[in-house]
Amino acid sequence: MSKVDKKTLKCNKPRKTPGHKTKSHIVKACENGKEKIIRFGQQGVSTAGKKQDKKSKARRASFKARHAKNIKKGKMSAAYWADKVKW
Repeated sequence: MSKVDKKTLKCNKPRKTPGHKTKSHIVKACENGKEKIIRFGQQGVSTAGKKQDKKSKARRASFKARHAKNIKKGKMSAAYWADKVKW
Protein backbone atom coordinates (compact mmCIF):
# COMPACT_ATOMS: atom_id res chain seq x y z
CA MET A 1 0.00 0.00 0.00
CA SER A 2 1.46 3.33 -1.02
CA LYS A 3 1.05 6.63 0.78
CA VAL A 4 -1.56 8.87 -0.85
CA ASP A 5 -0.47 12.42 -1.61
CA LYS A 6 -3.23 14.85 -0.70
CA LYS A 7 -2.04 17.28 -3.39
CA THR A 8 -2.44 14.84 -6.29
CA LEU A 9 -6.05 13.86 -5.51
CA LYS A 10 -8.82 15.91 -7.11
CA CYS A 11 -11.48 17.39 -4.86
CA ASN A 12 -14.65 15.33 -4.42
CA LYS A 13 -13.59 12.62 -6.91
CA PRO A 14 -13.73 9.21 -5.17
CA ARG A 15 -11.53 6.39 -6.41
CA LYS A 16 -10.96 2.74 -5.55
CA THR A 17 -8.09 1.65 -3.32
CA PRO A 18 -7.51 -2.03 -4.12
CA GLY A 19 -4.21 -2.03 -2.20
CA HIS A 20 -5.74 -0.91 1.09
CA LYS A 21 -6.34 -3.72 3.57
CA THR A 22 -9.69 -2.56 4.99
CA LYS A 23 -11.20 0.34 3.02
CA SER A 24 -12.36 0.09 -0.59
CA HIS A 25 -12.42 3.78 -1.62
CA ILE A 26 -10.72 7.11 -0.93
CA VAL A 27 -11.75 10.69 -1.63
CA LYS A 28 -10.36 14.14 -0.92
CA ALA A 29 -13.42 15.91 0.43
CA CYS A 30 -13.38 19.67 -0.13
CA GLU A 31 -15.94 22.01 1.35
CA ASN A 32 -15.79 25.66 2.46
CA GLY A 33 -12.04 25.86 1.87
CA LYS A 34 -11.31 22.78 3.99
CA GLU A 35 -9.76 19.56 2.66
CA LYS A 36 -9.95 16.14 4.27
CA ILE A 37 -8.87 12.66 3.15
CA ILE A 38 -11.67 10.15 3.77
CA ARG A 39 -11.43 6.40 3.38
CA PHE A 40 -14.75 4.58 3.21
CA GLY A 41 -16.40 1.29 2.31
CA GLN A 42 -15.46 -2.18 3.45
CA GLN A 43 -12.97 -3.94 1.19
CA GLY A 44 -14.37 -6.96 -0.64
CA VAL A 45 -18.01 -6.52 0.40
CA SER A 46 -20.74 -6.26 -2.19
CA THR A 47 -23.45 -3.64 -1.77
CA ALA A 48 -27.03 -3.73 -2.98
CA GLY A 49 -25.77 -2.86 -6.45
CA LYS A 50 -27.91 -1.54 -9.28
CA LYS A 51 -30.40 -4.42 -9.40
CA GLN A 52 -33.92 -3.48 -8.37
CA ASP A 53 -35.12 -6.73 -6.82
CA LYS A 54 -36.82 -6.85 -3.41
CA LYS A 55 -33.73 -7.96 -1.49
CA SER A 56 -31.53 -5.19 -2.96
CA LYS A 57 -34.12 -2.53 -2.25
CA ALA A 58 -34.38 -3.72 1.35
CA ARG A 59 -30.59 -3.67 1.82
CA ARG A 60 -30.33 -0.18 0.32
CA ALA A 61 -33.19 1.13 2.48
CA SER A 62 -31.64 -0.39 5.63
CA PHE A 63 -28.26 1.21 4.92
CA LYS A 64 -29.78 4.62 4.25
CA ALA A 65 -31.95 4.46 7.40
CA ARG A 66 -29.09 3.25 9.60
CA HIS A 67 -26.69 5.97 8.43
CA ALA A 68 -29.14 8.80 7.69
CA LYS A 69 -27.83 11.01 10.49
CA ASN A 70 -24.24 10.75 9.23
CA ILE A 71 -25.16 11.05 5.54
CA LYS A 72 -26.80 14.41 6.32
CA LYS A 73 -23.45 15.74 7.60
CA GLY A 74 -22.45 16.22 3.98
CA LYS A 75 -19.25 15.82 1.99
CA MET A 76 -16.97 15.75 5.02
CA SER A 77 -18.37 12.40 6.27
CA ALA A 78 -17.54 8.88 5.14
CA ALA A 79 -21.23 7.90 5.25
CA TYR A 80 -22.06 10.54 2.63
CA TRP A 81 -19.49 9.11 0.21
CA ALA A 82 -20.41 5.48 0.91
CA ASP A 83 -24.05 6.35 0.19
CA LYS A 84 -23.16 8.16 -3.02
CA VAL A 85 -20.63 5.68 -4.42
CA LYS A 86 -21.53 2.25 -3.09
CA TRP A 87 -25.28 2.42 -2.40
